[in-house]
Amino acid sequence: MIGHLNEEEVESLLNHQVIGRIGCCVDNRCYVVPISFAYDGRYIYCRSQEGLKIQMMRKNPHVCFEAENTRNHANWQSVVIQGIYEELEAGDARNEALTWLHKRVLPMRSSETTHLGNDWPFGAEDNDIIGGVIFRIQVVEKSGRFEQTNQDYYFAT
Repeated sequence: MIGHLNEEEVESLLNHQVIGRIGCCVDNRCYVVPISFAYDGRYIYCRSQEGLKIQMMRKNPHVCFEAENTRNHANWQSVVIQGIYEELEAGDARNEALTWLHKRVLPMRSSETTHLGNDWPFGAEDNDIIGGVIFRIQVVEKSGRFEQTNQDYYFAT
């Protein structure tokens, strides 16, 4: 069965996942890349290094964000968000973003790209020492879909 996630299911998925994908588009060139994130009900918070996605989002702040929970190819949930990129250079908004990123629950095994600094898993005493580009995506529109089946599918090797 394929269907739509209700609002509670959409919120639950966004609150329990830590990896999503950002899609951005500039000058007829589209780019989709995975990124770790935190969600507060209004914004998707992220930290990144300078690179193509940051350059593109600075030129065109209208982005798409996707997060999913996939058990197998026949049992999955996906949320798609249309949103607006906003870079957080200093002040309360940046500190709020870092607070949300710090309190998310990460898997025991995680890469350094999900860590916010050398003090991880502990918070830095001074958020200003945390490098990279801190940004948020204002959620403008969100929708969710799912597929659910009782069958288990096995892949041929």
